[in-house]
Amino acid sequence: MQLFYNPEITEHTTEFTFDKEESRHIAKVLRKSVGDQVHITNGKGWLFTAEISNSNINKCTALVVSKTLQPKKYYNLHLAVAPTKMNDRYEWFLEKATEIGIDTITPIICDHSERKVVKLERFLRILQSAMKQSLNCYLPELHEAISFSEFIDQDFEGDLFIAHCEETDRKSLKQQLKPKTDITILIGPEGDFSSKEIEKALENNFIPVTLGDTRLRTETAAIVACHSVSFTNE
Repeated sequence: MQLFYNPEITEHTTEFTFDKEESRHIAKVLRKSVGDQVHITNGKGWLFTAEISNSNINKCTALVVSKTLQPKKYYNLHLAVAPTKMNDRYEWFLEKATEIGIDTITPIICDHSERKVVKLERFLRILQSAMKQSLNCYLPELHEAISFSEFIDQDFEGDLFIAHCEETDRKSLKQQLKPKTDITILIGPEGDFSSKEIEKALENNFIPVTLGDTRLRTETAAIVACHSVSFTNE
């Protein structure tokens, strides 16, 4: 199934017009013609089946013939992950986390962060592409980059964890996870969280955890955490 994304389509939409790029893809690449069906999501859980009424290469239109609201997961996973020095590593994390299943992502700027500026527009395109590829109808929410100190002072719901590498008392994340529970996990930069940041997190009720016996890259740690939560909720 080929899944298209457009945030403007709603459960009340009866006819839909694709933009020029998608019209060309439908008519020229997929070779769809009048009467053929395509699938669209708005990233908010709705899956629409539409029948092509005009296969114009520049302005393809379709009539919505059915719609289904996909069920949401029983938990919400929020990963706050420091941007990596190499931008493509963070983009890899965004793609794979979307495929596995994540709800909210916040880039956090830490004391040891080497990258302090991120391009949210590009990140969002990666999330959209991964959502379509994985046939998921919920687009993860991507927040603006925020400093660690600003992030940690927010009000949170559910279980809170910080994954760090200091040789202190840490729990195993997989042993701490509970199914059907909202979760927020902090993942630090290449140089790890500073001692001050770890202390601040603990003061705000974050549980220190380890993700295994080996030292992981930032993006790998984020994927391990994401998959652990998904596996716990299977």
